[in-house]
Amino acid sequence: MDFYRRVKLVCEHIPRGKVATYGQIALLCGMPRYSRAVGYALKKGLAGEGYAHRVVNHQGFLSGAANFEKPDTQKKLLRSEMVKVSRDNRVDLKKYGWDNSLDEALLLRNMFEEAGI
Repeated sequence: MDFYRRVKLVCEHIPRGKVATYGQIALLCGMPRYSRAVGYALKKGLAGEGYAHRVVNHQGFLSGAANFEKPDTQKKLLRSEMVKVSRDNRVDLKKYGWDNSLDEALLLRNMFEEAGI
């Protein structure tokens, strides 16, 4: 299994204007205790680029903001997608969290199987 390729596929499916947590991505990848590995993959660019700004910690904080070229990049990218970020760099997960469906989870699982990952 190529965990990082799975992370990339999941991150590509986070809808514009929504955020997902590291743990949510790990769970969708079939590795529920690998949230730190998701963070590592995003930090090191092992899961591709272009979607890391949509990933926050379990409390909605922009914990990966320091991994961008400029510390406020994640906030700016989220705001460009109409996601409100508070002064303390937090996103309301109830409003902006990606509430993925079972169908989406099954679709991702099928995509993993088809890709052999």
